[in-house]
Amino acid sequence: MRRTVYRDLDALMYAGFPVVSERRDGRAYYRFLDNFRLGDVPFTPDEILALAFSEDLLRTLEGTVLHDSIRSALAKIRSSLSPELADYLARLGESFRVLPGPHKNYARFRETIQILNGAVIGRRTVRMRYRTGRTGTVATRSLDPYRVWYRSGGLYVVGHDHKSDEVRTFAIDRIRQIELTDTRFEVEAGFDFDSYVGSSFGVISEPATKVRIRFDKRWATYVEEHTWHPSQEIRKGPAGSVELTMEVGGTAELRSWILSFGSGAEVLEPQALRTDVVRNLKAALARYGAGASRGHDRKPRRRPSRSRSSAASSN
Repeated sequence: MRRTVYRDLDALMYAGFPVVSERRDGRAYYRFLDNFRLGDVPFTPDEILALAFSEDLLRTLEGTVLHDSIRSALAKIRSSLSPELADYLARLGESFRVLPGPHKNYARFRETIQILNGAVIGRRTVRMRYRTGRTGTVATRSLDPYRVWYRSGGLYVVGHDHKSDEVRTFAIDRIRQIELTDTRFEVEAGFDFDSYVGSSFGVISEPATKVRIRFDKRWATYVEEHTWHPSQEIRKGPAGSVELTMEVGGTAELRSWILSFGSGAEVLEPQALRTDVVRNLKAALARYGAGASRGHDRKPRRRPSRSRSSAASSN
């Protein structure tokens, strides 16, 4: 009977159920783990798993206060657990993994992020030297930062830009210098962050317009499996294709995304976006054609062979 009980306990633990043991009066007692108690605060196993999971999710921000803080919090949790619970937490961490996709390295922007976070919370204006992505020029500008946010592998700050006198979005990795000022600000009346970013396809905020794209059969399943934008509608098309409709802005980001599908995507509307995509495809074709005409597809010329005597003399 005892052997059967131990066998069943081993099977439960092997299956991942949170079974822990403790000794009282020289006898071993087994029970299912309902929660971790850290001081007066109980944590369920799922909550601990979520914390461990978030460490992987924030790995793209390694070296910054955001990632380092969650790592520090988990270290404190582990140090307060019994060996049995610590082992269970380790097994929880191994059950889910997150592999980051393409992302930027923000370790050297640690101080910039801290200053921006403090400015957002304290509602204080910052002065910064910023490099514009389109032209590469660097200029000094003052910003009232409303929110720091993360999207598609990048960190951004949105706020009122004094230079343009409008709400703008800035990439944190393009900030060359930054300092906190003593000037206080109030968030513009009526500003809603979710509404501000909700109409954009990526980071750039532009007026939303209706976009229709047809994807051929090769990409149909892939497109259907993803949420590309909250406003999206997907319906079946001819020959196994699907048609994606969205109300979005951010033409440059949308164009790059469409081009990533190659010949598998066709813009149906708006006409301006369709024309823009066609122009880029023609430019790409011309570049490859020009490469062939310059001789990139020719066979390499054979180098003239040297006689043994000349080779020997050159040595």
